[in-house]
Amino acid sequence: MKTAVLSLGTNLGNRSENLKTAIHYIVSEVGRVVRESSVIETESWGFDSFPFLNQALVVETGLTPEELLGSTQKIERKMGRTEKSSTNSDTGLPVYSDRIIDIDILLYGNEIVNSPDITVPHPKICEREFVLRPLAELFGDEVVAPFEVSFASMLEKPNHYGYTL
Repeated sequence: MKTAVLSLGTNLGNRSENLKTAIHYIVSEVGRVVRESSVIETESWGFDSFPFLNQALVVETGLTPEELLGSTQKIERKMGRTEKSSTNSDTGLPVYSDRIIDIDILLYGNEIVNSPDITVPHPKICEREFVLRPLAELFGDEVVAPFEVSFASMLEKPNHYGYTL
């Protein structure tokens, strides 16, 4: 079994129910949830829209990173998400949109995965307060590999800490 950390976000419909439904599917299709952060409300990131509810989960799973990605995307589709973020063809920058649910794989054990389909740790962890706040709650001052500082330290100086694969 591996320990994976997932980030959940929703800004459409009954956001609280969306998180509960996603967790139900994660338990039935991914593995056992061993820890949950508090649910926080944050402004949309990367586009102007409705506020998000965000939460992080620590999950024990027997799935590989690729299988985990497939399962989380299946859950998103099952809940009504029709498209993932896209890229602006002129600027090459991501184009974000509203979503009933977004499930990102933040960590997979202490492994580094860099394939065409999946990058773990999630490359934008250090930039996103809505990810860092739940991670700081779950891990406190613990330094989680491959990072060299805690998520709490990263939260104090967003965008200051980064990592490369």
